[in-house]
Amino acid sequence: MPVDPTAAPETDYASYPSLVDRTVLVTGGGSGVGAGIVEEFAKQGSLVAFLDINAEAGAATVARCAELDPRHLPIFHQVDLVDIEATQAAIEAVIEDFSSITVLVNNAASDDRHTWEEITPDYWDDRLNTNLRHYFFALQAAAPNMIEAQNGSIINIGSSSYMMQEDFFPGYAIAKSGVEGITRTMARTFGPHGVRVNTVLPGWVATERQLTKWWSEEGEAGTLNDQAIKRRIYPREFAQMVLFLAADDGAACTAQQFMVDGGRF
Repeated sequence: MPVDPTAAPETDYASYPSLVDRTVLVTGGGSGVGAGIVEEFAKQGSLVAFLDINAEAGAATVARCAELDPRHLPIFHQVDLVDIEATQAAIEAVIEDFSSITVLVNNAASDDRHTWEEITPDYWDDRLNTNLRHYFFALQAAAPNMIEAQNGSIINIGSSSYMMQEDFFPGYAIAKSGVEGITRTMARTFGPHGVRVNTVLPGWVATERQLTKWWSEEGEAGTLNDQAIKRRIYPREFAQMVLFLAADDGAACTAQQFMVDGGRF
């Protein structure tokens, strides 16, 4: 069985002074990559809120943050992100709690396996609603606050799957290809207002979901063969790129794709 998915190489990552007390909202922060992002922002001293449909997973993320640093506990809102009205209401509540949102991380997604033959119109809509639509509407709710402040960073978590032509979840991969359209379009729109928009694309990140549901010895061997770095990539180190783009250190970066995949693509 694979090793602990929360593990990562032992190292001291950078601390960003500009992230202390910075207001951050993460979608899909209850598990996997999203939970890793929430935890890393909390360790930076940021004021973090996150949305997730899974109440148990959300509570577990808060509990882990309490162990890391009880002074910086994230705020969890249970929300089905497919419900756009509820999602935008939760974002408005976060803005009211924090007085602002300076960083939005659009992360929530579901990479359930399926074939092109079995996709129905309803399942097609479900894949786009789950993996793309809420990115735009979360941005729509959060961006006016950033524009008013003339400062903000929107970070969209994409996927390298469509670029690698992987064929075991076409609805997911097609939806994820649209993330880059949101990034490029809105970066141009928001740039004059001091708001940056970027995409971070993971390769195969060793989350609990990936290791529990999709892992196989043959599959991992193929992934490591494709990667330039011959080891697993973990959520904690993936989050470091997100932190950089959220911090003032990434202030000149917008309309870009950043890949964290061990050199696989």
